[in-house]
Amino acid sequence: MIKGFRDFILKGNVVDLAVAVVIGAAFGTVVTTLVNNIIMPLIAGIVGKPSFNDVWAFQIGSDPANKLLLGAFITVLLNFVIIAAAIYFMVVVPMNHVIARRNAKLGIKAGEETPDPQIVLLTEIRDALKSRS
Repeated sequence: MIKGFRDFILKGNVVDLAVAVVIGAAFGTVVTTLVNNIIMPLIAGIVGKPSFNDVWAFQIGSDPANKLLLGAFITVLLNFVIIAAAIYFMVVVPMNHVIARRNAKLGIKAGEETPDPQIVLLTEIRDALKSRS
């Protein structure tokens, strides 16, 4: 039982996933710091407030606690866009570049797909069954 658990944990996918989660959490901290300490102060210099939380806040009815906070939504949306852009430009673009260089080195052309081995095997089985009948 312990051997099976050890084999499961040491599989490449589980280890890769664990590394990805740890690196993702660390990267999230870096991007959050970038947004909170660099980008939002720049926006505060332009707009006059450190976030949009108090901008476009509308009270609904007579209860002061009942507010429609459009500015808070815009702040979160802006944070999301900035984080997505940072991930794209800091992770996706370099990875695509590395993959393209590796494919060029191996002689794999862009758009050239290697067939799935299972599809190839199924095609061979189908052809063998056709030749029998």
